[in-house]
Amino acid sequence: MKILRTPEERFEGLAGYPFEPHYVEVPTGDGSGDLRVHYLDEGPRGAKETVLLLHGEPSWSFLYRKMVPLFAASGFRVIAPDLVGFGRSDKPGERTDYTYARHVEWMRSALFDGLDLKHLTLVCQDWGGLVGLRLVAEHPDRFRRVVAANTGLPTGDAHVGKAFQAWLQFSQEVPELPVGRIVAGGCAQPVADDVVAGYDAPFPDESYKEGARQFPVLVPITPEDPSSEANRKAWEVLREFNRPFLCAYSDQDPITRGADELFLTDVPGTTGQGHRTIEGGGHFLQEDQPHALALAVTDFIHLNPLG
Repeated sequence: MKILRTPEERFEGLAGYPFEPHYVEVPTGDGSGDLRVHYLDEGPRGAKETVLLLHGEPSWSFLYRKMVPLFAASGFRVIAPDLVGFGRSDKPGERTDYTYARHVEWMRSALFDGLDLKHLTLVCQDWGGLVGLRLVAEHPDRFRRVVAANTGLPTGDAHVGKAFQAWLQFSQEVPELPVGRIVAGGCAQPVADDVVAGYDAPFPDESYKEGARQFPVLVPITPEDPSSEANRKAWEVLREFNRPFLCAYSDQDPITRGADELFLTDVPGTTGQGHRTIEGGGHFLQEDQPHALALAVTDFIHLNPLG
């Protein structure tokens, strides 16, 4: 496996992102060696609560930069990894290197084998949910709570919608993938140029974007998709998952609109929780309304104490 690593100088002086980098090694999955996975580790190490923040496509932990200090100030340990192919994490150089199963395994290896994280509150958005909810289903005892925000766990048994179909077509046909502008276009609020530059930072040129290019085609959109059966099995577990589960979706996201209804109907842990609609938020609600989402998560943790 050919592996690209974004030069460190690309991350110097990014707007609102002063965090110290941390790294853990995971197997590539093809026997060729290891990949370096980057993560943020903020807040007290001995905290009783650990919040795990998983980003999606085509963002990275930069997306959570305004929320991380809020959680740390509340006394939580905060872990925010970059998925393989994104942010400061290594980037395999071929699109065929990226599969849904490998993304799940890379994060499992990093978070559980490498960091041995337990007692987690998961906050997941976009592909952060497609990966994170699989981890919840496959390792439920490592999670205390789940917050689903503008995400889903598709099996290909239902139509994904016109908005996603348009995104899928665009992502595969555009000659150069304008990552920063894609994030800005998925926001309901204006995004400053230096913030757009922050989302572009991990990708010096198109060769670093193979993971970002491949992610849209990995979403299961037909019942026969290679990942559909694994996601169906995950849903079987989630239908028995009775730990606290919060939906915090934004009001202006055409991609995931209505996806929360599946969780509210099928996941028993959603019962009695203060589910929220984050007003003034697009698909990337962490960028649009970071304080509102952080408050929803913090309230959720406090209303569902240990034990």
